[in-house]
Amino acid sequence: MSEQLDSEAATDEQVFPTIREVDAMAPLRWMRQGIGDFKACPLPSLFYGFCFAAMGLLVTAVFEHAYEYTAALTSGFLLLGPFLAMGLYEISRRREQGRQCALSPTLTVWTRNAGNIGIFAVVLGIVFLVWARASLVVFALFYTNEMPNLSGFLTEVLAMENIEFLLVYFGVGLLFATIVFAASVISVPLMLDRDQDAISSMLASVGALARNPGAMAVWAALIVTLTLLGFASFHLGLVILMPIVGHATWHAYRDLVAPADSPPASASL
Repeated sequence: MSEQLDSEAATDEQVFPTIREVDAMAPLRWMRQGIGDFKACPLPSLFYGFCFAAMGLLVTAVFEHAYEYTAALTSGFLLLGPFLAMGLYEISRRREQGRQCALSPTLTVWTRNAGNIGIFAVVLGIVFLVWARASLVVFALFYTNEMPNLSGFLTEVLAMENIEFLLVYFGVGLLFATIVFAASVISVPLMLDRDQDAISSMLASVGALARNPGAMAVWAALIVTLTLLGFASFHLGLVILMPIVGHATWHAYRDLVAPADSPPASASL
């Protein structure tokens, strides 16, 4: 009986993923691997790239005259990339297993762990609703000029007008961005790959950030830079850049989380 209990306890200990430390420049390696996946599977990857570009165009078109929403929704769109890119993770996973590139199996990959992915989506949805409301409050309290359109607002930002508003607005945005990034950096690939529950996946994601602050800072900077380049190219760059980031995220997960059959590290989260 005691041996059985010890075995069950050991099994329970294996439930939580083992987080590994990586070097600060590991994100560059992930990007190279992501580019490799894109080149190997261009057509299914481009499908998701066009979806990202279409979403970006839709957000910009709908909120052309309500940019206070656009800022929050665009930020949410960027940070929800790991969730929206589930199909890209599956493409990388299938290539890793030596299987053929195909689009159709990736379209329903979310059904593999639908319940926990749904919980994760609800949590992030609540965060983004709060973020959008906080954005409106900041505009109401600190934006002193007449409400221009989106292009006029961006002109004011680039001209560094209304510094107090900019500091508060981007400070609040950074806070929410950090929360979402910490919870989502590897959580969706983990849920898809191991049928992990949503709470453990998000905690493991936070642990990956805590153990690898340098690498995660570089990774976040790469994601933001590439996404801004995509938007600056009138969303056309998103067609290529977002699939590469999605594939790279899968390799980030593989690098940061030890295989399930590996012995637990004493220094894991």
